[in-house]
Amino acid sequence: MRRIALIIALALFTSVPALAQTSAVIADPPVDAAHPAAQVAFVLPVKDGAMNAVMLLASGAGPHPTLLLLHGFPGNEQNLDLAQAARRDGWNVLTLHYRGSWASPGTFSLSSAAEDAHAALAFLRTPAVAAKFRVDPAHIAVAGHSMGGFMAADAAADDPAVIGLFLIDAWDIGREAHGLATPEGRKAWHEEAVGDLPPLTGTSEAALSAEMIAKAERFSLEARIAAYGNRPLAVYGAARGNGVGNLAYLLAAHKAGNTHLIGALWNTDHPFSDKRIALTQALIEWLDEIAPPVR
Repeated sequence: MRRIALIIALALFTSVPALAQTSAVIADPPVDAAHPAAQVAFVLPVKDGAMNAVMLLASGAGPHPTLLLLHGFPGNEQNLDLAQAARRDGWNVLTLHYRGSWASPGTFSLSSAAEDAHAALAFLRTPAVAAKFRVDPAHIAVAGHSMGGFMAADAAADDPAVIGLFLIDAWDIGREAHGLATPEGRKAWHEEAVGDLPPLTGTSEAALSAEMIAKAERFSLEARIAAYGNRPLAVYGAARGNGVGNLAYLLAAHKAGNTHLIGALWNTDHPFSDKRIALTQALIEWLDEIAPPVR
């Protein structure tokens, strides 16, 4: 069975030929004078802090399918090009900075970031919020890059109404925690953390390491993907990022009975520096499959 699962995952996890770019990737939508596209910045309170957030509103009366887009650790790559393309495709997009990151009030931790992702989903389903931002609560998807991939999977697994999960070289925090038992793992984590900590408030390499080790099972991305169940899942990996480790996510999904899988492993770095158009195209095609846009 393991061999069969591996063959299936490998078949899914191959680069596909480039397709003609959809209009949302390369062209602006028509202007709707009554309900124009817009950008709204606001603060979303969460427990002892808040998240600085931005909602990209799609053009048209809607209600619109909506994408929650979560950045990684610490969030140098925010994937706002993906957000703009999704908005051009008729989707609202909510982006945010977790508590304690990038001047969002509060203290940063991995656990609080997970709470923030859950809070953002709940926010989108609030009737007053849905009405204000023209959100269709029945058509909400979640996407995440790196650490945001774990946070996206975690929130989506706990919300059966989420219609799709899109992972971008996602970080399995639990797997990394187990790696801290080795000198090589500790060295790699140290080199990563040193450059990533400055935008984060109230934490340290030692604090995050302790949290990862103490909650390794809680932060298992494979487990959260399995808990997500049989819903649309896209996994796009970077060969020079987390590499073939992304394959484990498809294996976990397949083992859990998920039949709605798509993915690719591309020769690029962790932020997909030279695959931005390809990544945008992949996202837009996937969004169109899970919920045709409303304009």
